[in-house]
Amino acid sequence: MQAELKTITTSIGVERDDEIHAREALLDRAMGTNRKRKSSEKLRRGRKPSEGLAFSARDHDGTLLGTVRLWDVDAGGVRALLLGPLAVDPGLKSGGIGSALMRHAIAEAARLGHRIILLVGDAPYYARFGFSADKTGMLAMPGPYERHRLLALELSEGALDGANGIIAPAGRRLKQRRLRAAA
Repeated sequence: MQAELKTITTSIGVERDDEIHAREALLDRAMGTNRKRKSSEKLRRGRKPSEGLAFSARDHDGTLLGTVRLWDVDAGGVRALLLGPLAVDPGLKSGGIGSALMRHAIAEAARLGHRIILLVGDAPYYARFGFSADKTGMLAMPGPYERHRLLALELSEGALDGANGIIAPAGRRLKQRRLRAAA
């Protein structure tokens, strides 16, 4: 019996305000409801994504298929972005949507003049985009994390030189009303 392959046409664009609930549901399906307990979430809580760096992958009908956001952080005295979460609808994994979102996010961060992207994730997956733990040894996440999973991509060579300390949130804060609704 031959397997039927379904080709899905996707487009990637800036995240829309009307996608909030769909994005949260997608993240729960893809990562589980415990995702909010991760150390990375401590850096995102109460903040807005970096200006112009929240993206959605949609099908031709506008259905949300994937999401990625980048957040402003202080990486031991150096301005950086924290990528995450990256999520794709579980039924569409291995279809290239996550890779397309990653490439788009990296290109836009570089275009906007950012110099460093950090993330906590699987090195074998993220190495294909240039991420490694080579320069993150002097940095730490707030709360528990696996050190070998703290990865960086320098968009400007040497941008992480001298970075030392605990990664802290930076950037735009959510308004209090929105904070309560998100909780």
